[in-house]
Amino acid sequence: MTKKERATFVINSLKEIYPSIPIPLDHKDPYTLLIAVLLSAQCTDVRVNQITPILFAKADNPWDMVKMTVEEIKEIIRPCGLSPMKSKGIYGLSQILIEKYNGEVPQSFEALEALPAVGHKTASVVMSQAFGVPAFPVDTHIHRLMYRWGLSNGKNVIQTEKDAKALFPKELWNDLHLQIIWYGREYSPARGWNIDKDFITKNIGSKKIIKEAEKKISR
Repeated sequence: MTKKERATFVINSLKEIYPSIPIPLDHKDPYTLLIAVLLSAQCTDVRVNQITPILFAKADNPWDMVKMTVEEIKEIIRPCGLSPMKSKGIYGLSQILIEKYNGEVPQSFEALEALPAVGHKTASVVMSQAFGVPAFPVDTHIHRLMYRWGLSNGKNVIQTEKDAKALFPKELWNDLHLQIIWYGREYSPARGWNIDKDFITKNIGSKKIIKEAEKKISR
């Protein structure tokens, strides 16, 4: 199979498995999505979804958020990890949104990535999920699966994003990155990987990858 053929197989398989695609992080608008995505760095979506209702009950907009102190924010979000950096980021970006954007989340990659604690992946999630702009945010699941499927070399997430954008049609990016995340969680996890349940990798993965998976099962 060529890379293009493998990419087509992925697209068709994921459409069949996930005809409708749930959004992993609970939110009600671009601001709450931005905060949830920021909190999800090195933290599970499940944990974030447990913490954001507590935070958003106190502050679900920039004006209420800056009424809190960084310390108060830090205490609430502590279970998500990296709370000193994340709390400063949440407070700082909320101030900037009020001062510069009338409390609205800006709709450009450049403006989002200029906000405190907001990197390219966070900006990409917000642009795709809040504003419908084509983006391909690469998380650990996508990075792992693109390598397992022989669609990227697995060296770094920058290269993985570049390869994904080159292989998959732009109009599919926003759905596809979510479908791959769900597939990775359900069928092709990093730990407890069972190749017999991983239909896509079993069909298009390299012999080396499949052997590696079979070794894990036999251990």
